[in-house]
Amino acid sequence: MSFTKEIEDKIAEVKRETREGQCPYFEDDDFYYYLKKNNEDVRSTIYEMLLIKAEDSTISVSGLSTSDTSGYFRRLASRFKKFNSCILSEN
Repeated sequence: MSFTKEIEDKIAEVKRETREGQCPYFEDDDFYYYLKKNNEDVRSTIYEMLLIKAEDSTISVSGLSTSDTSGYFRRLASRFKKFNSCILSEN
């Protein structure tokens, strides 16, 4: 699949922030899917993908497995959570 430079840059940023180099979880086309699902909002995409990654609590590589990693990915996701902050009028 061929992407514009802007989309490629966004996907690269999402991959970096979701720690795909250290803990691969998603297929390449997943990054484009979630980026489009979140209207190309990188922070929202990172947040959603980290929450999905947190659902899988162990990592297994070549017969070795790690302890629960869900808390780690939830902590990373919290850095990208959007908060609705505004001033409500008293009208």
